Amino acid sequence: MAYPEEDYLMLSGIQHYIFCKRQWALIHIEQLWDENLRTVEGELVHKKAHGILAPEKRKDVIITRGMQVHSREMGISGICDIVELIRSDTGISLPKHRGKFKIYPVEYKRGKPKEDHCDILQLTAQAMCLEEMLCCEVEEGALYYHEIRHREVVEIEETVREEVKMAFADMHRLYNRKHTPKAKRTKACNACSLKEQCLPGLTKLIPATQYVKKYLEEE
Repeated sequence: MAYPEEDYLMLSGIQHYIFCKRQWALIHIEQLWDENLRTVEGELVHKKAHGILAPEKRKDVIITRGMQVHSREMGISGICDIVELIRSDTGISLPKHRGKFKIYPVEYKRGKPKEDHCDILQLTAQAMCLEEMLCCEVEEGALYYHEIRHREVVEIEETVREEVKMAFADMHRLYNRKHTPKAKRTKACNACSLKEQCLPGLTKLIPATQYVKKYLEEE
C-alpha cells in the first residue's frame, strides 16, 4: 500500500508518539503546541545543524544538510539534519557526483542519550526513507548529542524497522479516526511542554455523570 502525499504524517512525530501517544495526538491531530526550555534548545540545535545549506566536502565525504525525505510506503515525510555521502566502492551512484557513495544519516539532539529508544526509531525512519528514495541500503547512522558533544553509532536493525512500520501504521489509524488517547500520568509528564493543555491530573477525577449519579444515590 502506498499513501498519497496529502496523507503523509510528520516523520519527527514518532518522537512524540513513543514519548506519549496523547502528546502526539494533541500536537498532530488537535494542533496544540507550547514552548518550554527543552523545545527551544532543541530548535536551536537543529537550526545549527541546518545552518549551511550548500553541500560541504571533506576528503571522501560530502555532507548535506536539511535534506527532505519521504516514504510512500509508510506515508511520512520529514527532514534529515545531516546526510553524509561517504565514498565507497560498495555504494550507489548519485546524480552530479562522480564515483559511488554509502548513505549515512546523522540526527542532532539537544540533550544526552535517553532511557527510551525514540531517537533510534526516528533515525531508523530516516534511513528507511533514504533507502526507498535512493534504492540503496543504509546499514547504520549516528545520533549526535549536543550536551555531551558525542556521536552514538546506530545500526539499522530489522527489529527496529518493524517497530517503526507498526508505529506509523498506528499513528495513521489514530489520525484518520481523529482520536486523542486518554492521559496516563507518569513522571515524564512534568517535563512535557503540553502539561497545561493535557492536564494529566484530571484523569484521576471521576466523570461528571458518575459524580451526579453518586450524589443522587447518597440523597
